[in-house]
Amino acid sequence: MQSVYLTWMISALTLGVILLPVFKPKWMELRLSTFVDFFRRYWIHVLILFMIYNAKDGLDEIDRILMASTGLDMTPWIYAIEGDLVLHVQKFFEAEWLTVTLTHFYVAGFMFICYVSVFYFAYFDDRWMADRVTLTIAWVYVLAVPFYLFFNVRVTGAYIPEMDTLAYSLNPEISDWFRRIDPFTNCMPSLHIGIPYAVWLCIKRFDHDERWALYRKIVFAYVLLTVFTIIYLGIHWILDIAGGMIVASIAVNLADKTSKPVWNILDERTINARLVTLLTSPRKAYNNVTGKISKSVNRFATPTSKETGIMALVVVIIVASVITWDLTHQSLPAQGVEAPEGAAGADGWLATIDNTTDDGHLLKLYDLSDLTDDGIEVIQPRLSANSQYELTGDKLMMANGTLIYVVDINEPAVIIYQKSVQNIDHAELCYTGSEYVLMTLSAGELSAERLNGESIDLGNSKQNISYVKCEGNDYAFLIDGQSDKVYMSNIEVTGSLSYSVNASATEEDEQALEDWGTPTDIDNSSITDLVFDRTHILVTVNVTSVDRIVLIDRITGEQLLLGNGKYSSYDPSIRNGVIAWVMKDFLDPSNPIEEYYDGEIMYMYLSDNFIHVLTADEVDQWGPIVLEDHLIYLEESNDGTIIKVHSWTPELKSYSNTVLQIASVVGIIIVFIYINQKQTEAKSALFDNEEE
Repeated sequence: MQSVYLTWMISALTLGVILLPVFKPKWMELRLSTFVDFFRRYWIHVLILFMIYNAKDGLDEIDRILMASTGLDMTPWIYAIEGDLVLHVQKFFEAEWLTVTLTHFYVAGFMFICYVSVFYFAYFDDRWMADRVTLTIAWVYVLAVPFYLFFNVRVTGAYIPEMDTLAYSLNPEISDWFRRIDPFTNCMPSLHIGIPYAVWLCIKRFDHDERWALYRKIVFAYVLLTVFTIIYLGIHWILDIAGGMIVASIAVNLADKTSKPVWNILDERTINARLVTLLTSPRKAYNNVTGKISKSVNRFATPTSKETGIMALVVVIIVASVITWDLTHQSLPAQGVEAPEGAAGADGWLATIDNTTDDGHLLKLYDLSDLTDDGIEVIQPRLSANSQYELTGDKLMMANGTLIYVVDINEPAVIIYQKSVQNIDHAELCYTGSEYVLMTLSAGELSAERLNGESIDLGNSKQNISYVKCEGNDYAFLIDGQSDKVYMSNIEVTGSLSYSVNASATEEDEQALEDWGTPTDIDNSSITDLVFDRTHILVTVNVTSVDRIVLIDRITGEQLLLGNGKYSSYDPSIRNGVIAWVMKDFLDPSNPIEEYYDGEIMYMYLSDNFIHVLTADEVDQWGPIVLEDHLIYLEESNDGTIIKVHSWTPELKSYSNTVLQIASVVGIIIVFIYINQKQTEAKSALFDNEEE
């Protein structure tokens, strides 16, 4: 995964060095010693670019979580304006050679512009240009951050029907690299346009003696080619390009205004002198720092509109930071759960089984509207970690192998159904809409009865069954010896439908697994888990080396492999058109990296077919349960297993509301003061001009 990135990086830097003689000012000389010396003279410029690059990974993680937590998707608005315009461009020009060429240009060319632009000015000691280009690139990124977090726009190839993300799917290695570094939701504005266009504007504005005229022309040609590239490859919208240009122009103006104060502090030459002062005369250094701090404080004690504007900006940053923190921490631990070994859920309720007593495991109920509650104790048989329990509607079913209890969650101390059983393999509680039905599987034979004890005839064909799952009137089952088939039936009928499951991945993914030494065996695959709702079935299939999840449309029979076929996917859950599962993303068994050992929670709305990554960390998560208002999953922590509850509807906590209320009052006051100061200052300036 890293090899393709290193190839692009080395190619970009090598090309930059090779082209040094082409772009150098006529009066400059090329010396080997300058390569070392320019780092000493411009190390802060290099550090700023390095910080911007590394900040992107953290920002993308926040973006993924925000998108998953809030659903802030502005793509429909962009599509309503543009329609399929970019699709027509892609289809008209699409060719394999063009896709390969432009994919490499898209990445390596961007690296060239970002790094080489500053490198050229620094190498030839053009501090005037180096200062402004470095600040401009930084400002472009800073201005883009609010859009990336709160104005999510998806890549065109992931939204427009029939359009492909050609660059992202060129080959499995490149696909993985893009998926790892890009959440596919930060299109607006386009940095591939914003940064090079800003560099071009910088040279056009600040290159007074035209020493960089040739480089300026090359950058402009790069911008034009990039416009076509990002549209053709299925990445950006037309409006993303306009957004990048606008952000670039603002960034250039900000760089011009902030260049003097920023480089008065960060100029490498003065910083080196300050470091010497700090080491040789620490008291003098301390007095200098405290004096400047005191001077700044005094300015804010009697502020002008400039200081008031800074205070307003600080208020905005604080509010945005608090809200971002809140929205990225929507998954809360269930406080009363001590040592969970499993969970079940129904709308508004959570049931957990905890290993907390010497006499056995304890099952408790929790109201999801109050996660601080200690839970409700339920009358129950003796349970273990292998016991079965299920929440269906307002009923809780528990089975320990010899005894089945059903209780009403509104009266958890009362048993409404009890049955002694022997050698039970599985039990399911179904709610048909008018009554509850208990299905039991024992020695391959499936039986069903109502809670009043009345048996239900399921027909003679319900034998040799290895697994069963029910939802409403329907139930799905597997039959021994038929490892590639899922059967669907209904409690009120005796017949059934069958679906043959195909868990094959793309040729590229299958070849990648073989190259890793972990080939799949599709012919001997077996179904290990399944869930379903009224329209779809989710089937977990073990293909020897990995587990895969196949989505089956119950009406059309169409099948879709979820996630990436190279990596294990498991623990599926589905409800109300929302799918959740776990995937060990990017875990290459031939070169395992520790940060990819853990499972990540994925989910997808069937209506838009876009995969959200709810967790993007190095902590193991598993067992997602999709509910109407929540998603429940288990997570490994330093203290053991905890249960996390994620709300589909984002909710600001009390401290966020308090911050917003205070900020609203303070903001109004600051804005009022700022407006009055600006008017007074404008009046004074006019009066001074008239006197002159």
